[in-house]
Amino acid sequence: MTQFKEKANFLWSIADLLRGHYKQADYGKVILPLTVLRRLDIVLEPTKKKVLDAYTEHKTKKPEVLEPILNNVAKAKFHNRSKYDFSELAKDADHLAANFRNYIKGYSLSAIEIIDYFSLEDQIKKLEEYDLLYLVVKKFAEAGDMFRGVSSLEMGYIFEELIRKFAELSNETAGEHFTPREVIKLMVNLLFINDKEILTNKGIVRTLYDPACGTGGMLSVAEEFLHDLNPDAKLEVFGQEMNPESFAICKSDMLIKGQNPSNIKFGNTFTQDGLTEEKFDYMLSNPPFGVDWKKSEKLIKEEAAKKGWDGRFGAGLPAISDGSLLFLQHMVSKMKRKDGGSRLAIVFNGSPLFSGAAGSGPSDIRKWIIENDMLEAIVALPDQLFYNTGISTYIWIVTDHKPKNRKGKVQLINATGGDLEDKDNPFYAKMLRSLGNKRKEIHEEAISKITKLYGGFRENESCKIFDNEDFGYHRITVERPKLDETGKPMFDKKGKPLADSDLRDFENIPLKENIESYFQREVIPHVSDAWIDHEKTKVGYEINFTKYFYKYKPLRSLAEIRRDILALEKETQGMIGEVIES
Repeated sequence: MTQFKEKANFLWSIADLLRGHYKQADYGKVILPLTVLRRLDIVLEPTKKKVLDAYTEHKTKKPEVLEPILNNVAKAKFHNRSKYDFSELAKDADHLAANFRNYIKGYSLSAIEIIDYFSLEDQIKKLEEYDLLYLVVKKFAEAGDMFRGVSSLEMGYIFEELIRKFAELSNETAGEHFTPREVIKLMVNLLFINDKEILTNKGIVRTLYDPACGTGGMLSVAEEFLHDLNPDAKLEVFGQEMNPESFAICKSDMLIKGQNPSNIKFGNTFTQDGLTEEKFDYMLSNPPFGVDWKKSEKLIKEEAAKKGWDGRFGAGLPAISDGSLLFLQHMVSKMKRKDGGSRLAIVFNGSPLFSGAAGSGPSDIRKWIIENDMLEAIVALPDQLFYNTGISTYIWIVTDHKPKNRKGKVQLINATGGDLEDKDNPFYAKMLRSLGNKRKEIHEEAISKITKLYGGFRENESCKIFDNEDFGYHRITVERPKLDETGKPMFDKKGKPLADSDLRDFENIPLKENIESYFQREVIPHVSDAWIDHEKTKVGYEINFTKYFYKYKPLRSLAEIRRDILALEKETQGMIGEVIES
């Protein structure tokens, strides 16, 4: 696993052949599809001769009959019936373009559908025009050993490291494509922890969905977790992705692992929901941080207006600048509700915790999630975990079937601080070498600790448990009278005092507090003649994570400060003289 970066760097080095003929931002259009093809080629290598023999025997049969026969011989959900593989292609430079096209056409339909998303024919023409096709194919042919024995997990790392590099060259947001595997592992632990007893039953089948699946990292880790827990269990994975290259990589991975690649859909989840009627047992996602939904605005607003609660966005719409909470609502719409219910884990930045005042879209979405008792827990993660950003992130656990002891409660876990040498707070370790903005890792010990904190459901310094209502508040509008020129209050025709909009103020009163008692205690002593306009009162929800885990640090004493200053003066004595003399 530690060699994935070296392997990615080798594949990246092949892109040097394209220098001068391709823009750097377009290198990935060649390297990524050829990496996929070489991986497929290696997977089929042990059965290649048998497939060719079977093809000779059965080639007159109809495609719908021939395909499953050859797949069965290949011991995979795909095959290649061309006489060529990468080793053979590299032996004939003069006819490489024609042979390469023959090789691609030799794949089964399930594989060709994936390859088509790379628009590889365009690249074959370009490479041929620049006399680069043979050089590039030969490099990939020579790299066969690099692909042998590589697990799907390691291959995922390799693809994502390549995508990160290509995205940096094209000024794209690399973090939209992938999530560090240790973060996914933690999410999977939290997702499955309460169901471990059920998941160990023989022949158990469960479904898992990621609406922004990228190259399929979350799906792969979840599948491996369940297989390790119960080899007899089956996890059917589903996903959707709008980036063509990531989508094709994800589908190819599903194909190799024996999953159904048709479960992975292409397109924008919000405007082209490819799994409209499906419901899932589990869901995982790391939607892009702070990415706007401007391009989908028209269709999303139409769905919200026309379908309301019968659609996906009945609770409200977030600010156009951040679509994170749209993903949450979309995933909740995929919950089973009955038949055992569903659980989901999603990664957010800090904005969904508190953005938007009472009555705004974000606040109303939080209100809907919490008042319907779906928010089970939030875990605050260390910063600098992700490749493209150093910001703090949070895992939300949402479910429509809370266990009895969690009903009406929300668990907050603060796993932000301390490295593994800090025995009081071991939640991360610093990396020896950074990857982009990623400078920290959640190691196995930290994953175990966070999982135990979650499963234990007991309060301590790193874990707080709240009632749902603790996050809610009444936003009251405090009015003060409008005064005439003589300084006396003005009234309307019904004898009610007129409010001065310039003096209008607002107060957030916790839901558990009596509004009138709070008003008399906290407001009236400071602004007499004020009143509440109850018609404008709104209920809002926010989760002020920092406040709940704030630890007061006393200021240093004057004696300590004085001692440090004197020590500094003593240390610097004579330095100024030395500078002047020099």
